[in-house]
Amino acid sequence: MQLSNGIKIPSIGFGTALANKEPAITSVKKAISLGYRLIDTAAAYNNEECVGTAIKECSIDRKDLLITSKLWNDDHGYDSTLKALELTLKKLDFDYLDIYLIHWPNPLKFRAEGYEKRNAESWKAMEELYAAKKIRAIGVSNFMPHHLDALLKTATVQPMINQIRMHPGHAQKETVAYCKERNILIEAYSPLGGTGGDLLTKPLIQELSKKYQVSVSQLCIRWCLQMGIVPLPKSVNPIRIEENFNVFGFEINEEDMNALANMPDDAKGLPHPDEARF
Repeated sequence: MQLSNGIKIPSIGFGTALANKEPAITSVKKAISLGYRLIDTAAAYNNEECVGTAIKECSIDRKDLLITSKLWNDDHGYDSTLKALELTLKKLDFDYLDIYLIHWPNPLKFRAEGYEKRNAESWKAMEELYAAKKIRAIGVSNFMPHHLDALLKTATVQPMINQIRMHPGHAQKETVAYCKERNILIEAYSPLGGTGGDLLTKPLIQELSKKYQVSVSQLCIRWCLQMGIVPLPKSVNPIRIEENFNVFGFEINEEDMNALANMPDDAKGLPHPDEARF
């Protein structure tokens, strides 16, 4: 796959949310050894130092990896964004970052004054960091069309990525259509349904995993791939990490793709971006 600025991006990445200390280091090293080249972290995950350590302990050249981190809600604003990126680079011990995203569009902390102003200020800082080659690509996360419309009123560089929660039963059709129309790449976090849900036990998921002779996780990840989305599965289990990467040996037919897309929405565990209490 390719971003709008020409940077090539792997078709599958490795998520690190909820992983910390030694499990984070070990899982990232395992993922890289298996062939993952897109690694996703965030300031809010409190594991940027672990990710940086894992990368240094691998034999892969830094330039062959794409590392993503995200601006946390407390740091929206021009000066705060500049400082936040500096801290992220320090924790990772990198000279540059491949991808930097605004993590959430409408933080509770700044809600009273309106999210548009703070996002515009953060985006201005990110555009300058991008121009200075401190970041290779910039984007957003959890942004819906109305958040993107507001950002694009003042942006001079369009977001290259929108990372959203997406999986069978939570297809986010409106946001996906909006981004595809504007050549904004979609990444899918929680492609297996995330915490708080029971997606993997749904009868349709179980039935189709048996039909294609793959695990339920592989089925969900493959669905994202065929939707033209970059999935970011996460795990600290070495067997699962390998299994989640082994999704290129089968293809889901169109009828089953549609059935998965139109499952009843089961996106439990995370709030609407305009209602998040953080």
